[in-house]
Parts: sequence; C-alpha cells; structure tokens
Amino acid sequence: MVIQWYGHSCFKITSGELVLAIDPYAKEIGLTPPRFRSDLVLVTHGHSDHSNTDALAGEPFIISGPGEYEVRGISIQGIDTYHDAVRGRERGRNTIYRLVLEDITLLHLGDFGENEMRDETLEAAGDVDILMIPVGGKYTLDAAAAAKVVKQIEPRVVIPMHYKIPGLTLPLENADPFLKETGAAKIEPQEKLTLRKKDLTEGEKTRVILLTPAR
Repeated sequence: MVIQWYGHSCFKITSGELVLAIDPYAKEIGLTPPRFRSDLVLVTHGHSDHSNTDALAGEPFIISGPGEYEVRGISIQGIDTYHDAVRGRERGRNTIYRLVLEDITLLHLGDFGENEMRDETLEAAGDVDILMIPVGGKYTLDAAAAAKVVKQIEPRVVIPMHYKIPGLTLPLENADPFLKETGAAKIEPQEKLTLRKKDLTEGEKTRVILLTPAR
C-alpha cells in the first residue's frame, strides 16, 4: 500500500492496480486540485474543499455518506459525526471513513470537529492501524484536541492533515503545534508512506508520519 497526501484532507491510496481518493478539493482554497486517475472516491462532506470529484480522471465510484460498503474488495464503513462541537449547528455533519484493505485498517476523520470522540464513534472505529486526522483548528480539531483524539483511538500510525501549507488560503494553523503535542517535533517529512501489514507491530507506540504534498 502506498499513501500520498495532496494537501488539505486529500489522499491518494494505491493498492496494486486500485487507486482510492479521499476528499479532493477545489482551486478556491489556493491549491491546484488533484487530477490523478481514481477508481473510488470517498467524500466526507459536501464543502467544495472536500468534494471536488470532477477534478479526478477516470470514472470513479463515489461514496459520500454514512453506511457500509464493499467495493473492489475494500470494506468501507462511513460513520456519522459532526463538523463542529455543537452537534452540527454551525457546520453540519461529517462522515469519517473506516476502510480495510491489505488487512490494514485506515480511519480518515474528514472535518471532524467534535471536542472528543463519543463512545459510540470509538466503538464503530474499532482498532485502527493508520489515522488521518485534522490538526489545523478553525474549522476542525486544533492541535490539543487532535492529540487528545489520537490518545483515544491509539492508532499505530497517525498522519496529520488539514493544516496550513504554502499556497493554502484558509486561515489554519500549521502542523507544528500538533507535532509538539505528540512529541514529534523533530520528525522529517517524507514524500509518501509505503507499508505492508507486517510493518505494523502489535502494541507499538503510535508513530507520527508527516507527509509532504504530492504534485
């Protein structure tokens, strides 16, 4: 499995010949929209910085809400959450996605904005190998809240997303406060994450992986 981050909350996940995209964004946020070919797209909510599926090449199957899905051998569960800390009254709802491929469990939180994970959400998420979590504040979790959610979930790997990078016009914080909160301030960013199930050790301490935006 190869995981690449295209900035904001957008990821490209490649497993063999299968290409999965999550939360492709529109150009209005200052970044060039991703245009890679995709077989499957997950959309966490309808805001344009997460739902620009037309930018992607190919004719992907699109999932955009809660439910259980089985697509091309991938088990996917969309879990209903809130985009804010007041039960959606400010920014509406958000779907987080739990997906299993190559016997690895990934959890993408989209624009999760609750102060912490509710018990029912944690139960639905289950055991998580790779967590993709927003850390830039303003519209989602800030650094301290994100670090708290990481402790709740206890993933083996955590990848921060939805934070300030060059070119992004949204008023977000950068990743530094989150890296400090999680004791990862000195880690070096990498272009992509390539791993297999055997690379994930049972009971290991959570590793923070910082990705540079793909082009």
